[in-house]
Amino acid sequence: MARPRRCRRICQEPAYDQFIPGGFAGGDSIYLSVDEYEVIRLIDYERLTHEQCGRQMDISRTTVTEIYGSAREKLAACLVDGRPLVISGGHYKLCKGGETCQIRPCRKAESKIRKPVLKKGEQEMRIAVTYESGMIFQHFGHTSQFKIYDIEDNQITKSQVVDTEGQGHGALSGFLSDLKTDILICGGIGGGAQSALAEAGIQLYGGAKGSADEAVQAYLDGTLSYDANVQCSHHGEEHHHSCGEHKHGCHGA
Repeated sequence: MARPRRCRRICQEPAYDQFIPGGFAGGDSIYLSVDEYEVIRLIDYERLTHEQCGRQMDISRTTVTEIYGSAREKLAACLVDGRPLVISGGHYKLCKGGETCQIRPCRKAESKIRKPVLKKGEQEMRIAVTYESGMIFQHFGHTSQFKIYDIEDNQITKSQVVDTEGQGHGALSGFLSDLKTDILICGGIGGGAQSALAEAGIQLYGGAKGSADEAVQAYLDGTLSYDANVQCSHHGEEHHHSCGEHKHGCHGA
């Protein structure tokens, strides 16, 4: 019987999961797994040794070397052949920011520390909108900001912009839940993220476009245009980890 493969621990999912070369003329995408991305990040960006990387990811140094070689080969093919790079899938688990992290401060723990705390009155409703330069950002899992609106007596009483601090995909539903969000207005959003929002009791209005402020006012007026069957389609069908769907197959950390 084959030995089960050990889950690789990563600090945080990548903020960007698709890169397309300028002047791209066609060709198949190259898929880099999230654990391959993490090895590249730790060794080439954080300058860890293979041994330190192995301790960080809870795998052997030999496995690190194998993953690193595979990842570098894929990156080289992207650079030389001008092919798109998609970061997707893999066999990994998310770090909980504990003492096993080799990086100080731990990115996971740091994101928890930076999470904003906004007070909400008992009679208030809170609406969050994926946000960029005044407009509704169209990819939920990649949004770097939300604009938060507090509503009382069907009127906007306060609004402010909060940063997601690099959190993406499934982590954003927890981020919104901690902000005591009641309603989310966004553009594209994947099925996994929709399920996570539903579990958190956050009502979704996806497929919305245009000005964030105008969308919230339209919601209050009962005229908001949205798509009840919205799905995020900015990746190809082969992208197995798109916009909030967690399919890496590991549990716990």
